[in-house]
Amino acid sequence: MGNLYWVYLVLPFCFGLVLNTLSQENSDSGVYIVTLKQAPLSLSYQGFNNGSTSRLPNNFSIFRNDSRSHQRSSSYISRVHDSLLKKALKGEKYMKLYSYHYLINGFSVLITPQQADMLSRTQEVANVVLDFPVRTATTYTPQFLDPTHSSFADDVSDHKYPIPDHFSGICEVTRDFPSGSCNRKLVGARHFAASAITRGVFNSSQDYASPLDGDGHGTHTASVAAGNHGIPVMVAGNYFGNASGMAPRSHIAVYKALYKSFGGFAADVVAAIDQAAQDGVDIISLSITPNRRPPGIATFFNPIDMALLSAVKSGIFVVQAAGNTGPSPKSMSSFSPWIFTVGAASHDRVYSNSIVLGNNVTIPGVGLAPGTCSNEMYTLISAVHALSNETTLANDMYAGECQDPSNFDREFIQGNLLICSYSIRFVLGLSTVKQALQTAKNLSAAGVVFCMDPFVIGFQLNPTPLNMPGIIIPSTNDSKILLQYYNSSLERDGFTKKIVRFGAVASISGGLEANYSVSAPKVMYYSARGPDPEDDFLDNADIMKPNLVAPGNSIWAAWSTLGMESVEFQGESFAMMSGTSMAAPHIAGLAALIKQKFPHFSPAAIASALSTTASLYDKNGSPIMAQRAYTNPDLNQSPATPFDMGNGFVNASSALNPGLIFESTYEDYMSFLCDINGSIPIVFNHTGQNCQLYNSTVTAADLNLPSITIARLNRSQTVGRSLTNIAGNESYRVDWTAPFGVSMNVTPAHFFIAMGEKQVLNITFNAMTNDSTASFGRIGLVGNGGHNLNIPLSVI
Repeated sequence: MGNLYWVYLVLPFCFGLVLNTLSQENSDSGVYIVTLKQAPLSLSYQGFNNGSTSRLPNNFSIFRNDSRSHQRSSSYISRVHDSLLKKALKGEKYMKLYSYHYLINGFSVLITPQQADMLSRTQEVANVVLDFPVRTATTYTPQFLDPTHSSFADDVSDHKYPIPDHFSGICEVTRDFPSGSCNRKLVGARHFAASAITRGVFNSSQDYASPLDGDGHGTHTASVAAGNHGIPVMVAGNYFGNASGMAPRSHIAVYKALYKSFGGFAADVVAAIDQAAQDGVDIISLSITPNRRPPGIATFFNPIDMALLSAVKSGIFVVQAAGNTGPSPKSMSSFSPWIFTVGAASHDRVYSNSIVLGNNVTIPGVGLAPGTCSNEMYTLISAVHALSNETTLANDMYAGECQDPSNFDREFIQGNLLICSYSIRFVLGLSTVKQALQTAKNLSAAGVVFCMDPFVIGFQLNPTPLNMPGIIIPSTNDSKILLQYYNSSLERDGFTKKIVRFGAVASISGGLEANYSVSAPKVMYYSARGPDPEDDFLDNADIMKPNLVAPGNSIWAAWSTLGMESVEFQGESFAMMSGTSMAAPHIAGLAALIKQKFPHFSPAAIASALSTTASLYDKNGSPIMAQRAYTNPDLNQSPATPFDMGNGFVNASSALNPGLIFESTYEDYMSFLCDINGSIPIVFNHTGQNCQLYNSTVTAADLNLPSITIARLNRSQTVGRSLTNIAGNESYRVDWTAPFGVSMNVTPAHFFIAMGEKQVLNITFNAMTNDSTASFGRIGLVGNGGHNLNIPLSVI
């Protein structure tokens, strides 16, 4: 398929151009992102000498992908930035980190607040913003690519992976990422870390100064989007089937801007986005979110979102993880309407394990592990009852966690099931399952049983690979039941009280076989929720977020053998991870498939196809549920609303045949930004464009999105939606369910639309009650040609 360049921006990094010298001996110095008034390369030809600006020609793609022209223009713009800095700062010391020139015209620079003020008052400067941190969006806290992984090989199929002519990216060569790391599948790799390095937070022992993945997160998410098809998943010596990315014949280019030891910074991420767009990528997938909500009059005005707006204008579809700060309302970490925001949902594959006790009680657990021999019971022995003569809990209070085999008497454990305590130290990474398994192996145990410490409350445990028979009991109550049985079965000497016989027995069923009987999908408790916060005061925006949800929980995908964040998968080539980071690349891959079928589709058209065809029901035909609590999430759930799942759960096959699409343009987004109260100078500062050029009456509710959100319905409001038919001639019936406390009407209620034609729907809402909470409804478009579209509504 050839047209997906998946820009992975999770746990990455790369040096920018560093000029002059300014050490951080000035404790108040910081990195600032500076935007100039003149437009960047993607929006216009620059006439720096005479100040003239001419629009790009119609054959934009030729200009966009002319690498020699880029190099000449970029070099010239960089020199202009250097000249401006020298003039504005009058010989003072500074350090320029990057020149941005393709999506935004500006640079990042290490300066003092006083110097930042001097720059802000310079005629050529539009905006000066202090750099801010960003983070990945996994339920772990996980970097970029393992180039030797079979998921990124170019020789695993008959497809020859010809590199498309419009891609001009390069593959960096470093000691960690040698020549030959890239191929016709992995076509580009860069890293960006100048902001991190100037701050002194870069740890050379953990963070590779190359595109190499030192963590695993980047390899994982890249393979979800576009990993090769049919790659065997082998973990801990066990086979779990074959893996495939969503768009396995797509190409991958990686732009690493985050790192294991500190996360990342906006200046590096913007540099990565700017370079990716210049290189000619078609789709950008961001499994990152800001550490905090952007300040100012609106969340949309931040350097990352503004760079992505220019990317969308260039025809690039942008996907971003919603964030893992759910399930609280307004926990959304992806804000802007031009960004496709993806939440995380479960799927119907689970791995269940259990232990059968000698009293016929069966206790469920987790653990990707083999079982003990069938029809055979094994003696249970607690680690604290198998200590060697030299070991006491007084001199090693954590001996029960089974981390050191020298603490134990082998004769007690050999051939038995060893009970180990899973304490908060496992959660913090101070103790590991892998080390406990090694202890059990060294002592010739038949298997391992991990009981949850009662002080570990509400911890959600992902399936963990075990290379011997074993089980982890995640419930403290179930762990208590097992220990009560164990203790009641002990026989002690009546005089010395010493244990003379271990009477408890059990067998482990094993958890290597997948079970597909559970109800799915459901919105995961950690998936960030709407409504979309418009500003730092948590006012609601008239924009629905997330756009939809996709599989994000317990996802098998490629893993870097160097990955250290998830100790349990260390040294493995595949890992099972959870988070909205895993959901976003599912959509990136599917967007590539849509782009292949409809090469003319704009980013908004791709978003529409994905959204309007999403499913509202689980595999059993019941409404999709949303988990509402971190603790015991399956016991705290209710039907999902649009603020939980947007349009619903992605439907891959239907998205390739949407029938009708909602189209939005760059001009629409600019008109929306210009309508925000007090935004006119800020829009100019970020884009260099005057709001007088745009229709500033387009409110957020009037944007032609495949959803409708009205945060403040005052009596009555009418909004319009324009639909374009990309299929054959068809007649449609319009059905709707009004939000509670609202009456509504849609006109026309029936319409015929020919191929290529447009149809406008007018939707009128009337408030019937006064309420401060949102209520939800839906509009359904039912075509006689088999097309069905879903438009969610939310109204306060």
